[in-house]
Amino acid sequence: MENVIVRDPNILGGIPVFRQTRVPFQALLDYLEEGQTLDDFLIDFPTVSREAAIAALEQAKSLLVAHLQ
Repeated sequence: MENVIVRDPNILGGIPVFRQTRVPFQALLDYLEEGQTLDDFLIDFPTVSREAAIAALEQAKSLLVAHLQ
């Protein structure tokens, strides 16, 4: 499976975005941190699928858990 989060120096200066969008992964984290729901994020960023958002969060969780071990 391809990564759902990609970095390309030609897209938003290389910050991590959801594949085939210009939506920063950080935007999802900011929504959740502010107490908004995943559904709120998906409504505001319709180019990101629910599956992609969940996969990105799972990947971030895996990276964090691996880093802490």
